[in-house]
Amino acid sequence: MEIAKFITELASSAPSPGGGGVAALCGALSAALSSMVCELTSGKKKYAQYQADIERISEKAKSLAADFTALIGEDEEAFLPLSRAYGLPKDAEGREEIIEAALVRAAEVPFRVLRKCRDAAELAAELAEKGSRLVVSDAGVAAAVCEAAAKSAALNVYANTKLMKNRAAADATATETAKMAEETVCLCRRAYDEVKKYLNNINK
Repeated sequence: MEIAKFITELASSAPSPGGGGVAALCGALSAALSSMVCELTSGKKKYAQYQADIERISEKAKSLAADFTALIGEDEEAFLPLSRAYGLPKDAEGREEIIEAALVRAAEVPFRVLRKCRDAAELAAELAEKGSRLVVSDAGVAAAVCEAAAKSAALNVYANTKLMKNRAAADATATETAKMAEETVCLCRRAYDEVKKYLNNINK
């Protein structure tokens, strides 16, 4: 989906796209920024010792950007069955089971976004150390945007697990989500702080 169209639809009264799609979009932006940092670092003599790492990060960043982009659409697709399920008559046969299945599916997509955010955070953190100093601020932005993506994805998981009837499964998913989100946010903040410290000390 084109960015302009996505934003227009996001700003409308339509129920989707929503926060889940925004989380995936933020993840895509983070990965794309990491890819850019790689492109502007690769082949530079000053960073020759990191060339193999930069090539590895570049390949992973491009793959993640594509995955996140696909998840924008998947999040919207997962919302539609949930919306239809809640629209069923209260006395419809199997209504609760249909809603439960739709909630599980709706939680699954942002959970996958969160998992990929963990990978994107690792790339941004590595680039904060090894990327060209000329674009190190972009590595910091990649970390900051990734933090937003991770926190947003986690909220969208919780929004669905809160409504599930199978509390054992819901609580397990919520617990794993919280742990992964915390780890990802910590990694993003360390990378951001490292970049900020470098930029603040340039002329000192």
